[in-house]
Amino acid sequence: MRIFVTGASGFVGGAATRALVADGHELRAMSRSDRSDRRIRSLGAEPVRCDLETITADNIGDCETVLHCAAFVEAWGPKDAWHEINVLGTRTMLDRAVAAGVSRFIHIGTEAAICHGQHLHNADESVPLAPDSPYPYCATKAQAEQLVRDADRDGFTTLVLRPRFVWGPGDTTLLPMIEAMAKSGKWTWINQGRAMTSTTHIANLVHAIEMALTEGTGGAAYFIVDDGTIRMKDMISAMAQSRSLKLPETSIPGWLGDGLGRTMEAIWRTFNLSGDPPLTAHAAMVMSRDCTLNGNKAWSELHYRPVISRAEGLAGL
Repeated sequence: MRIFVTGASGFVGGAATRALVADGHELRAMSRSDRSDRRIRSLGAEPVRCDLETITADNIGDCETVLHCAAFVEAWGPKDAWHEINVLGTRTMLDRAVAAGVSRFIHIGTEAAICHGQHLHNADESVPLAPDSPYPYCATKAQAEQLVRDADRDGFTTLVLRPRFVWGPGDTTLLPMIEAMAKSGKWTWINQGRAMTSTTHIANLVHAIEMALTEGTGGAAYFIVDDGTIRMKDMISAMAQSRSLKLPETSIPGWLGDGLGRTMEAIWRTFNLSGDPPLTAHAAMVMSRDCTLNGNKAWSELHYRPVISRAEGLAGL
């Protein structure tokens, strides 16, 4: 199969590109720099110099499938970055894919698309999207997902995969952040880390992507999760231990974390301060809310099965 990938230089896109090439597929990947070119070639794919604003149907060429992994996932950034990349970028990719005659569009979404600050317990795909979420990442990922699902039609199948807490070898976000905060002495739990969470090992997400190339119902979304759930503190502590780090027991209550996150964001915006706030409202929400997901739909429609357990994954970090 000929596949065009966005975000191939990142954690998810890179892992997917490597696996799909190994499976015998022919991959082209969006590239924005010489460094990205080298990274993409090392994965076995062909770099195509374009971005989410300038991509054309010719860049996609004769690819049959688009795997859209690119997104703005940072906890902090320019006020419009989430909308421009997550929403407008996804809309452009859909338009160009249709123009290029692509038959399948796989979008890497997130459980954040249904989050507006509530706890989630064994949530399934019937929970409504949250396009008006107070958290820009959540809102824009919900808006992007809706665009993808609405674009499904005869001859153009669209699917959304929703992982939660993506982790594993090659992680460029979670583990580096935990390590940096631990070494700087800035790590603090919220509600003692009691929140329960689902997780998604990168190998399991890649397996779901492989299944989505041929399986699934057009216009549908699927939670992709590891077996079982775990306390946030247990998961993050185990990840830190893989780097020989012991996290402190310091903790603040959830209501204080929410307030501090909102206050720090307001201060940083008002005074245009450089760097990231020590705590954002979104990070406080993620750390303090239960988020457990029901993955049965992926099992029945994608025929997805986790290929690695959480224990095996932690042992391999």
